Amino acid sequence: MRQLIASAFVSLDGIMQAPGGTEEDPTGSFALGGWMVDYADESMDLSGAGFDGKDRELVLGRRTYEIFEAYWPYQPDDQPVAITLNAAKKHVASRTRTKLYWNNSVLLQGDVVKAITALKAEPGHDLQIIGSSNLIQTLQASSLIDQYNVWTFPVVLGHGKRLFGNSAKPSALRLISFRVSSNGVIMSSYVPDGEIRTGTFPGAGPSEMELARRKKMKKFDN
Repeated sequence: MRQLIASAFVSLDGIMQAPGGTEEDPTGSFALGGWMVDYADESMDLSGAGFDGKDRELVLGRRTYEIFEAYWPYQPDDQPVAITLNAAKKHVASRTRTKLYWNNSVLLQGDVVKAITALKAEPGHDLQIIGSSNLIQTLQASSLIDQYNVWTFPVVLGHGKRLFGNSAKPSALRLISFRVSSNGVIMSSYVPDGEIRTGTFPGAGPSEMELARRKKMKKFDN
């Protein structure tokens, strides 16, 4: 069983829309595209977090695929990220596309959850999601994502597409590694860790007197 890994650049308030360019994704009147550019430096290991797709197969939502399709094939032949992304096999989730023009790209057929489940069962490289917020939310709700590489930038954007939306499945995560870049970007990796474990700190709940009062009032209500 191969792993499905999701990697995302996010703001401190969890927004991942258009990190790399002003015109990357202006949908929803988003006007802060390119918010991560000023923080990029050589201490960031793009390859280690899967952002360059090296030795992995990509899984992309339609919007992210179209952004990449319009950019990476036209970069210089010696650009390292362009080399790996252009060469990687790309599985694309789309209800509207019928043809894909970027090298080595295939459409996921039918229900995306079933399609990804089948891909994970096949031999080959691990599967890598980059961007693709809607797709991440769908696959997270189905418990299909095995690891999250989340790079948190010290900015607050206010609105935009989020890594986890209102449909997210409540679940615990376990931190397996982290580093901080010279510009204050927290580069963290998490794996699923079962259900959320809840509890109450000693002294934080109702006192015995309050519980007795509630019990007495309940008798009167009945």
